[in-house]
Amino acid sequence: MSLSFALPTPLEYFASLVQSDAQFPLLEAAASVAMDEYPALDMQGLLGDMDLLCARLSRKVARDAPALDRLRALNQFFFTDLGFAGNVNDYYDAENSYLNSVLRTRRGIPISLAILWLEMAQTLGLHVRGVAFPGHFMVKALLPRGQVLIDPFTGESLSREELVERLQPFQPSGSAEGEPPLGLYLQAAQPREIMARMLRNLKEVHRANGDWARLLAVQERLVLLLPAAWDEVRDRGLAHAECGNPGLAVADLETYLSHVRGDDNTEVLANRLQLLRRALG
Repeated sequence: MSLSFALPTPLEYFASLVQSDAQFPLLEAAASVAMDEYPALDMQGLLGDMDLLCARLSRKVARDAPALDRLRALNQFFFTDLGFAGNVNDYYDAENSYLNSVLRTRRGIPISLAILWLEMAQTLGLHVRGVAFPGHFMVKALLPRGQVLIDPFTGESLSREELVERLQPFQPSGSAEGEPPLGLYLQAAQPREIMARMLRNLKEVHRANGDWARLLAVQERLVLLLPAAWDEVRDRGLAHAECGNPGLAVADLETYLSHVRGDDNTEVLANRLQLLRRALG
């Protein structure tokens, strides 16, 4: 009797990767997002290509070299030798969030470039973290004499003054005079947080394009990643409604309304839910 095994769907594969915070393979989880657009994507080949790049980098500098020397070697390799940079010509292209495309074109957005940079940094034993800075994802390296903040879009290291200046547009109007509490915005982002931010970036691209089918695929991942984020369940329900899936939309919107009270949009959603129930007959 022959045995047959069903391959996991892209969503099942993603679910298996994001189950545990203790063992969260950020690079693999982030790369797997592209499987919605590229169903035949060779994930093992992609991860193997990254391993080859990391091996090339590791030959350029000894792991016992001073941390600052290792950081300089990393930035030289990533931004100059390999030519990774921000996609200034088409920033809102969804391809900037697909790591297979970023590896091929060497162009991306801050968070996709950061994920690749972080992976290479770990090859050199550097103590690095992602930073969920408002409006622009960054990375930081913790060195014996302090931390260095780097913009993965340009490769530039940023001074305190430059960071404060970048933070100004995100300060609430009417806030007290003086410098914003910069340290609050430079905390290390956990892998699950980085993954959520990457997916929400892609979500906004699809929303802006009115591409509900692709948005729904992203929402499925967000709900798996953040099962207690009821706003993501709500948005999945709205995407189901736009995609002509009233039954699934009703289930999600009912779940959302059962968990959230006092939302400004509760009445609007209740009316939408009533219409969807009527559509079901």
